[in-house]
Amino acid sequence: MATNGMVEIRWHGRGGQGAKTACLLLADVAGLGGKFVQGFPEYGPERMGAPITAYNRISDKRCTIHSNIYYPDYVVVVDESLLESVDVTGGLKEGGAVIINTPSSPREMRPRLRGWTGKVCTIDARRISEEFLGKNLPNTPMLAAVVKVGGVLETGRFLVDIEESFKHKFANKPQVIAGNMAALNKSMEEVQVG
Repeated sequence: MATNGMVEIRWHGRGGQGAKTACLLLADVAGLGGKFVQGFPEYGPERMGAPITAYNRISDKRCTIHSNIYYPDYVVVVDESLLESVDVTGGLKEGGAVIINTPSSPREMRPRLRGWTGKVCTIDARRISEEFLGKNLPNTPMLAAVVKVGGVLETGRFLVDIEESFKHKFANKPQVIAGNMAALNKSMEEVQVG
């Protein structure tokens, strides 16, 4: 789903969960694929565990908008506990989707979304990250889920480009690359759409 050829994504997480990192990685990989991109966090008094917000714009044309995203196409919720305190679906465009890190199904999550009637997607990012990365790092599975659900990038190209990015970032840690790639692939298989 894109408005005027641009896809806007809003990330909700807690400090230390990697929402900002996933947002910046998505921008990096989309840029490698020839897209015009923006990836930025909303800064405030962030600290470990505090709610944070980050944003992506991905477009085939140069983007001249430089503000937060108030009407996103997709919303990514890295920590489901935020559903109690943050209106994550606020401004979410009709036809868009909310993607939540939870072991629950989309049907089970719908009542917690303040009347949102659009698409709800879920992924157990915690379980996947613990299985493939050895600890709770939900940002990698959530990144794969947004690519799969949003179709913002062609998945095959995304996987090739992000592996290249990981090879530069983790040149001395090949096991980290392998774990992240396995987590990405598993997440794309397991994301539920409802």
